[in-house]
Amino acid sequence: MNNRSTGKKPLNPRSASNRVPSEEKRDHARDSRIRILLVDDHTLVREALASLVGLDPQIHVIGEAGNGTDALRLIDTLQPAVVLLDLSMPGIHGTEVIRQTKIAHPAVRCLVLTVHMSEPIVRAAFHAGAAGYILKEASHEELKTAIHSVAQGQTYLSPMIANTVLSGYLEKRPLLSMEGNPWLQLSDREREVLKLVAEGFTSKEIAERLCISVRTVEKHRANLTNKLNLKTTASLTAFAIRHELVSSTEVLKHVLLSEANE
Repeated sequence: MNNRSTGKKPLNPRSASNRVPSEEKRDHARDSRIRILLVDDHTLVREALASLVGLDPQIHVIGEAGNGTDALRLIDTLQPAVVLLDLSMPGIHGTEVIRQTKIAHPAVRCLVLTVHMSEPIVRAAFHAGAAGYILKEASHEELKTAIHSVAQGQTYLSPMIANTVLSGYLEKRPLLSMEGNPWLQLSDREREVLKLVAEGFTSKEIAERLCISVRTVEKHRANLTNKLNLKTTASLTAFAIRHELVSSTEVLKHVLLSEANE
């Protein structure tokens, strides 16, 4: 491998700049293997997935990311064929990663690998542009099948959650309509503000983090209250947890830290 320094730090310790020879990077179009990017906030999970999918000679792991921001940057840089990603991650939520990837790189296929199997979450992922959805309790063979399916342009839905989605269809729920799903009425910025509110940040702290004015933050909070018909921070936090913007563990951590600082 050519290890000559470029003067720049690699985006990721397992990114393609470290793991793929320069000749292959220049000519990966002739490589028939499925180029896949792994996105999960747990290092051990990424390493296990890399080892597992790497057993298939037709799959080539070209990089890894531990959060949504890094994932989007690596997608721009590496141009994978498939992105295997979790939904609950620090920073940009997995659903947002899917949506932005679909817009910027329509040919990139996003395959969700998660523990969440509730119908609203599954529906939201597919609405954002996911090509497949598989649970972490799936077998190695199912994971391999899912990767190959989405790489070939097909849509994959794990049999373990198919009944959940089918039940919603049979009950004639509107498929991700704006009226039936308040989550879809929120703008990207409103979701960012909601996430930070749920994590316990004040309007001033949110303004500093997003580089906007406190007045703008308060406007976004008012929009959230009106669109979701939720009047308290506790109810907004519950909504954020339910839609996987934050985990209950993260919220509890912030509550405990706040109490400790009082």
